[in-house]
Amino acid sequence: MTVSKPNLRQFSMSAFAGAAFVAVAVLAFGGANAQTPNRGGTLVMTLHPQPSTLVGAATSASPTYVVGPKIVEGLVSYDFDYNLKPALATSWAVSKNGLEITFKLRQGVKWHDGKDFTAADVAFSINTLKQHHPRGRATFANVTGIQTPDSHTVVLKLSKPAPYMMNALAAAESPIIPKHLYEGTNIKANPTSNAPVGTGPFKFVSWKKGESIIVERNPDYWDKGKPYLDRIIFRLIPDSAARAVAFETGEAHLGGNNPVPLSDVARLGSLGHLGVELRGYSYLSIVARMEFNLENKYLKHRKVRQAIAHAIDKKFIVDNIWYGFGKPATGPIHSDLARYYTADTPTYPLDPKKSEQLLDEAGFKRGSDGVRFRLTHNFLPFGDTFRRTAEYLKQVLGKIGIELELRSTDFPTYVRTVYIQRKFDFTNHWMNNTADPTLGVQRLYWSKNFKPGVPFSNGSGYSNPEVDKLLEAAQVETDAAKRAELFKEFQRKVVADLPAIDINFTKLVTIYNKKVKNHAITPLGIHESFADVYLAK
Repeated sequence: MTVSKPNLRQFSMSAFAGAAFVAVAVLAFGGANAQTPNRGGTLVMTLHPQPSTLVGAATSASPTYVVGPKIVEGLVSYDFDYNLKPALATSWAVSKNGLEITFKLRQGVKWHDGKDFTAADVAFSINTLKQHHPRGRATFANVTGIQTPDSHTVVLKLSKPAPYMMNALAAAESPIIPKHLYEGTNIKANPTSNAPVGTGPFKFVSWKKGESIIVERNPDYWDKGKPYLDRIIFRLIPDSAARAVAFETGEAHLGGNNPVPLSDVARLGSLGHLGVELRGYSYLSIVARMEFNLENKYLKHRKVRQAIAHAIDKKFIVDNIWYGFGKPATGPIHSDLARYYTADTPTYPLDPKKSEQLLDEAGFKRGSDGVRFRLTHNFLPFGDTFRRTAEYLKQVLGKIGIELELRSTDFPTYVRTVYIQRKFDFTNHWMNNTADPTLGVQRLYWSKNFKPGVPFSNGSGYSNPEVDKLLEAAQVETDAAKRAELFKEFQRKVVADLPAIDINFTKLVTIYNKKVKNHAITPLGIHESFADVYLAK
């Protein structure tokens, strides 16, 4: 197996390569090939959990990432070397001082309702993302003005250079939405996001809650002759074992983001009609983590958080819960982002006696029942790994006198409890680094991104002026070496503060029927438009 090395060209400052990791005996790739694409057919994808919305203007949730880009598009896409590929923008130019970016837009593009796509839609979308998207506040923070000198030209005016921005313009991350359907509305409550109108290769057909989401071929798509598929059905199957059976029987053709129990991956990969794919996730660089609510009367004490860190065996979690699909994390920046990553961070080796000492020092002695205090733990309802991690935490923290109540909910309830109502003590979930730490990591630790109601942002309520200063300096630093050092110092500081505990640099899995072609041809994989996907006969 070979892994492409990144080409750090133009605006890209990321690295997604690393040692190849294979957990099955044979890894069959489902990427591009020399066959002539077949036309027609219905692709059946598994999807879990059910998304809260289908357009990612105000969320970065993974299920929305999967469905949305089939319907709505971004300005650009990327190849595996992070070279930019045209999408709704056909060309782009950055001024010498980095304070102006000009996009020329594709002409003749129609929204699915027949209206013309124009520069006004792009300007409206960027302003919307800046206000409402969990990562958009940082991505577009330096955008002070947007000009539209004609109907197919957009000029971004920046207060300071933004060397990361061009890595954030794919459909999954920064969807372009129709101004005529969103302007003047509550963006988060607009019903268009649940019955999307886009410019993409597929049109929205239906969403039967708890059953399926269906999109069909857009016959007027600007990339003539595409898409090849007639229809995509996203089957909402909540049980991971049932999803495994669907792949085995041929009822489902494709599923990503660990669609089956990781204990089943090797067995399914050994079946003749199925393949296992690890590519298509390098844009995400996902880190599994625990996040503390720093408003909690116990967890606001750093010694308590340190005690919890010393009670956890990250290697045990990786080996026994993630079945080796990843490696223990050293901090918030994934090791795949090699330019910015450092392992030189504070460590908290497994040491329950140290945990007991720290809790005593914090003033939380054991009671007559052996319990020091009680916490609630909400885990992300994305498959079995987070539930099993929660069960592990309940066991090991109980040994040091912290009693956990585990809360299992559906995805909308999880988002509401953790990010809107903030009725949680701590959680375990995963977060995307994306292709650059300013895009994917800053949102989690930047005090200005503590915005209750915005999911997958600074859920801990963490605030450290020194960390803010480092993150804001990295936003505008154009010297690559200086920018890397800023992020390395950032990692050292947040791992010392412990608003979160990073557990696992993950490796995600896609299960696919071998007749499905071209589903992993970019670093976004299943989060792409699927205009190139087809079913072989």
